[in-house]
Amino acid sequence: MNLPVEYLREYGLILLIGWASGISIYLTILLVGVGGRMGWIVLPPGLEIFTHPLVIAAAFVMYAVEFCADKVPLVDSAWDSVHTFVRPAGAAALAFMAGTEYGPAIQTSLAVLTGTVALDVHAVKASSRLAINTSPEPFSNSVASVVEDSAVIMMFYFFTKHPVIATLLILVFLVGTFFVLRALWRFVLKIFRRPAAEEPRNSSADKSPVI
Repeated sequence: MNLPVEYLREYGLILLIGWASGISIYLTILLVGVGGRMGWIVLPPGLEIFTHPLVIAAAFVMYAVEFCADKVPLVDSAWDSVHTFVRPAGAAALAFMAGTEYGPAIQTSLAVLTGTVALDVHAVKASSRLAINTSPEPFSNSVASVVEDSAVIMMFYFFTKHPVIATLLILVFLVGTFFVLRALWRFVLKIFRRPAAEEPRNSSADKSPVI
């Protein structure tokens, strides 16, 4: 009777990993490792390697680097551009390892789905940072970064208490990203098109009449 619940916990954890990896793959690995080592999260056999102290230490070091880079305007966007490949690939690898009990077909399906979820969340994060970087004040990046990391930590904690509700919340968030991404991309495109549209006007205005 408990089998469906166990399946839901495991697949919910994989969905959580995909969602969280889109924000920070290093924080995700750190939380998976610490949560599994402390017994807060029941990990699939394929993910138990992440409870090793060396893996946890490496994830912590990389997260510390990301934590600093994510607070600096423009540096955060450069970091995001590099991690356009790292976050989805890392999430797909984690999902593939999590499905070792079910064979290559299930593993590949989980990897594709989880990588897509991570890419979707990453796109929201990266687009929002581009929008925030248009603001002249330097504190928005730090606030956004802290909010994102806090959301990942809180969602992992909530998952340990209420896995079903946490999974449903992530699904609702993923549906909402479709509308959020449309709005963010329109704003970002408007910002980048504005200088190009104003340049001819300014250049023509600077020309003095020839006498």
